[in-house]
Amino acid sequence: MSVPTNDIEFRAVTKSYGKVVAVSDLDLAIPKGAFVALLGPSGCGKTTCLRMIGGFEQPSAGEVFIDGRLMNGVPPYRRPVNMVFQQYALFPHFDVETNVAYGLRQMRPKIGSAEIARQVAQALEMVRLGSFAKRRIHEMSGGQQQRVALARALVNKPSVLLLDEPLAALDKKLRTAMQFELQSLQRDLGITFVLVTHDQEEALSMSDLVCVMSEGRIRQIAPPQAIYDQPADLFVADFVGKTNRFDARLETNGTLVLANGQTFEAGPAGRAPSSGKAVLAVRPEAIRIWRGSKPGTDDVQGTVTHRIFLGSATEYAVSVTGLGDVLVTAERGGSAGVELIEPGEAVLLSFDPKAAHLFPV
Repeated sequence: MSVPTNDIEFRAVTKSYGKVVAVSDLDLAIPKGAFVALLGPSGCGKTTCLRMIGGFEQPSAGEVFIDGRLMNGVPPYRRPVNMVFQQYALFPHFDVETNVAYGLRQMRPKIGSAEIARQVAQALEMVRLGSFAKRRIHEMSGGQQQRVALARALVNKPSVLLLDEPLAALDKKLRTAMQFELQSLQRDLGITFVLVTHDQEEALSMSDLVCVMSEGRIRQIAPPQAIYDQPADLFVADFVGKTNRFDARLETNGTLVLANGQTFEAGPAGRAPSSGKAVLAVRPEAIRIWRGSKPGTDDVQGTVTHRIFLGSATEYAVSVTGLGDVLVTAERGGSAGVELIEPGEAVLLSFDPKAAHLFPV
């Protein structure tokens, strides 16, 4: 009998709530030991998928497999899966040790007290809370509570760990620190992590694979860099990161004409038709900005309307006739990164069309 290479598989899965279709005819394969992020806006179906993996929801049609075994109809407590919820769902009247031990005490056949204590201590060491066993939950910070929730989920040694926006309640600095901790933990354990998030930065920075969803369907599943650099469609380009959208027309001879009349002979990447209306998507960091009022052949002139200083970079909103507002990100040390450009100043912009993506309207 062959060993399955995927920990999780959805085969033609649909989930409906009355007339509302949350997930539509979805096929998904998550490899063993992968860190996968389900990314998308509210209502896209990502949390429904997570709940069907965990057994909290059952598919209306199709099949869900975990480690090669059909899970349709199997309750959550009989699946090799544990889940960390957004609000952690810890017992406030228990100490850390009792919270982590709770799942072990429900197992049948029963586990001896000494073995439970050993496994709890091991789980707490894993999340660097070994000295906090007797601490009450209300005495701990948000980051520490999150690690308690992780220890409780991991102590049963699941094949798959499900993470339902577990970092949403943390401040930015702590969230970044916990992203590193989760990555390290996943690498050390070698088990499959499935993260649900609407935060693009979180998905790109933590996962091996990003699954971008919209309206109950998968728009693209690929490594983070491919999602960002080679978006499959305009939705992915728009949703992941920041993107400028320019109306364009592709001539039959391959010339690209922007709404302001600017033309490019070298065609950008993308999936536009051989000719006709299209949208050109350009990342803000792909656009060069500098002071000036005399555009060259491939330059456009604009006026800075807003500026946001981010420390390592500066974002500019530039008004360009025919193109509208253009967002530009200038890294420090770059063309505009040393001396800040003030709102109201005239600037010139340019970009390499090969760094852009063209999509049909």
